[in-house]
Amino acid sequence: MARREDKSKAAFERAKQVLVGGVNSPVRAYGAVGGLPPFIAKASGEKLTDLDGNEYIDYVGTWGPAVLGHAHPKVVEAVCRAVRRGASFGAPTEAETLLAEKIAAALPSCQKVRFTSSGTEAVMTAVRLARGATGRNKIVKFVGGYHGHADALLVRAGSGATTLGTPSSPGVPPAATADTLLAPYNDAHATARLFSEYAADIAAVLVEPVAGNMGVIPPAEGFLRALREQCTRHGALLIFDEVMTGFRVALGGAQELYGVQPDLTTLGKIIGGGLPVGAVAGRAEIMDHLAPVGPVYQAGTLSGNPAAMAAGLATLDLLAQPGFYETLEKTSAALESALRQAAADAGLAERVCFQRVGSMMCCFFTPGPVRNYDDATACDLAAFNAYFHAMLQGGVYLAPSQFEAMFVSAAHTAEDVAATARVAQAAFRAAADAFGKA
Repeated sequence: MARREDKSKAAFERAKQVLVGGVNSPVRAYGAVGGLPPFIAKASGEKLTDLDGNEYIDYVGTWGPAVLGHAHPKVVEAVCRAVRRGASFGAPTEAETLLAEKIAAALPSCQKVRFTSSGTEAVMTAVRLARGATGRNKIVKFVGGYHGHADALLVRAGSGATTLGTPSSPGVPPAATADTLLAPYNDAHATARLFSEYAADIAAVLVEPVAGNMGVIPPAEGFLRALREQCTRHGALLIFDEVMTGFRVALGGAQELYGVQPDLTTLGKIIGGGLPVGAVAGRAEIMDHLAPVGPVYQAGTLSGNPAAMAAGLATLDLLAQPGFYETLEKTSAALESALRQAAADAGLAERVCFQRVGSMMCCFFTPGPVRNYDDATACDLAAFNAYFHAMLQGGVYLAPSQFEAMFVSAAHTAEDVAATARVAQAAFRAAADAFGKA
């Protein structure tokens, strides 16, 4: 059955009159893939329904937070109870303490927590805190790593070269990125070279332990441990941006999965159960540089919002149940296997690359392996776009960009995996016809 679009089309046209581009986050406008974004009316479990009544198996999961699926009854109940008591107070609540205790218990590197309202705020705060705690100014980040839209972090390098940062968005003054150093992801030697030149000036190394904003790129063997050793040797802080991976790839995040402890961790997404949230967490002696204990200033009217805290508490309680991650891994592995077979059946076994860490996965339209930003940008975007639209028409909702992750939830079933594989058979055939036509 053809996908109905009339109501979504009308909603998009109306939105464009009052919202910039018709959206509140650029990727939602489908600029990378073309076509019309469906306007979502409701969601439950692993399914989305748009304004036209089209139903989709959802692998975006609100870009990661919906690890339980949408509108889990226990999370909904917790949020409703919280909102009935008041949506926001701008004052301390016990819920903030309870959620911070759960985070600290799950992540051994984290003794104290500061909540924010978004992942961008969390990373911005972590960078400021690292600078304040060390008395240094420079930050190392990795090409293709996305850490929110704070000025100092909107930078990337060209051709994988290790270089000083230059702004990658109008409105970001060169002075804002002058202290941002760049290295290729998965290249510990490049980071070592930066330390050899700037050791006395580097406050922190900021890294997604699993790069999730250029597809899904796992850390190379020894990469994270090398960063840990370099930071320790030179007195810099290691910041893991676990906004995406925190409570997603394991209860203790990527730092549990890979056995490397950072000095600071940024969190978001899952810890708010789908509501707006962010957090910075780390060792007490570092965190205590933040006001009101220390001089590094940070504040937020809606930080620790009661509804978000309630949703996070309910979510983390469910994630801590025995066998949760083992079951999620089984479903994720089954989906990867089914998609690999569908690609092979379409003759694409040697032309696409699947990479997965836990319930995060990406199908790159390049032979692979994909180890860094340059590898990712070598993908055939025409093939991806054909695949994306065929999946959407078949009722499978994917992120509208080659450089984003798929997220599997606990709500996905064996039947969903089988249905996804059936749609993928035709989608990969469409992709095979589109290779090289960009």
